[in-house]
Amino acid sequence: MAAVGGAEAAGHGGARGAAGTRGEAGTLSAAGTWGEAGTLSAAGTWGAAGLFTAVAFVGGGVLGAVQPGTGVPTEVVQLTQFGPALGVGAVALHRWRRTRELLRGGGARGLRRVPAVLGSAVLIVALTVLGYGWATGGVGFAPQGALHHPFALIAVAQLVGACGEEIGWRCFLQPLLRTRLGAVASSVVVGVVWGAWHVPVFAQDPAYAAGFLLATVTMSVVLGLALDGTGGRYRLLLAGGFHTLVNLGLLLFMDEESGAVLPMTCFGLSCLLVALVRTARHRTPTPKRAPAEAPAEAPAPTTTSAPTTLRGT
Repeated sequence: MAAVGGAEAAGHGGARGAAGTRGEAGTLSAAGTWGEAGTLSAAGTWGAAGLFTAVAFVGGGVLGAVQPGTGVPTEVVQLTQFGPALGVGAVALHRWRRTRELLRGGGARGLRRVPAVLGSAVLIVALTVLGYGWATGGVGFAPQGALHHPFALIAVAQLVGACGEEIGWRCFLQPLLRTRLGAVASSVVVGVVWGAWHVPVFAQDPAYAAGFLLATVTMSVVLGLALDGTGGRYRLLLAGGFHTLVNLGLLLFMDEESGAVLPMTCFGLSCLLVALVRTARHRTPTPKRAPAEAPAEAPAPTTTSAPTTLRGT
């Protein structure tokens, strides 16, 4: 999600050796250092997450401060969106191999997840618009001339900016925390950090800030569950596409960045509803087919004495 006028803000295995360190397969020593294959201990995981978060916050703030001098219009793209990318770069300078592994992601292909991920974004926008329209008696499309730049330019720039964020949130921080937490728990943590990163939001009405934080946490759950185990390039494009569709939908139909409480509340509740559905589907076990019954064995033929002649008696 673009900044609101300022800075936006399954564990890896490995057996311990007799001396308390991990073997050559790759994991951490008991002291919490990086192993030979680059896998992090608990201390290393949270340290990497802390470094990423600090740089994302500071970097986003600096980029937001210098944007007025660059001439880049905020309607097209907000430079703060690249703060998380800077956070990933900072960790990569320290531990390139592990960062590359996280960005590479899982082995699952993401093509089958396109309808679920992008459809969730469209559904969130639709529910927000419908809820706001029901509460106010109507909604309006952005009138001609309301956008000061071509929509195609805005859409492309929004996708680039969204990917600048999502390479940090969903491609780095989410899989990093996923090594220590479950899918839902790691998604909630990422959502809280993502929401807190939008620092100026918390200068608004508390109800507005609460609605915004609800939206970031629940959208993070939707994306975290939908993209769990997905390969890196698919993860980035799907998360960036989701992010872009939400931003563009709100830009065209809503005024949630004005500080008004009602549109932000509708947005947060819509995200919550979609997240609840996604979580319920994620936790519902797929019914297993009952094993096919083995064919009944034919009864053993009864043995009788063979007649001594063809005619019998």
